[in-house]
Amino acid sequence: MTTRHTAPVTKAARQARMTELIESRPVASQTELGRLLADSGVAVTQATVSRDLEELGAVKVRTPAGMAYAVPAANSPRPGTSEAVDARLGRLLEELLVSAEATGSLVVLRTPPGGAHLLGSALDRAGLPDVAGTVAGDDTVLLVHRTPALPGAGVLAARLLRLAEGRTVEGTP
Repeated sequence: MTTRHTAPVTKAARQARMTELIESRPVASQTELGRLLADSGVAVTQATVSRDLEELGAVKVRTPAGMAYAVPAANSPRPGTSEAVDARLGRLLEELLVSAEATGSLVVLRTPPGGAHLLGSALDRAGLPDVAGTVAGDDTVLLVHRTPALPGAGVLAARLLRLAEGRTVEGTP
């Protein structure tokens, strides 16, 4: 009978092993990931697995086999950074924004049915300094611009349309 001994490893090595495991097979839970790590000689607690997943930016995604963890590519922005928020908002605008119309201090954003809540939530999380808030229905997001005077809302609508087209949001229309 052989006894497997686990040795402490560095945080970087542990997180690299976690990434390898997640990329090599569907991993549906933290418990499963902890067992896989233990099987490969890395002793961890559930709390450590949880913290490491957070630091790696791992998220659960739908796969053909059900929900499983995925980690962002090495060159993608870290979750929670302004670059990641901008990238996510840009992707959602590209996928969901059908039209943007400014009127006074309001911008009316149209999406396909069911897309408004997702877009409104992303706009709220983006923390755009010129956005006071959003209200989302099924296919419409009402965005309130902080400056009541024109051209504030029009400039914002144009910026969002440029972002939806995959262009930079910097500058003026």
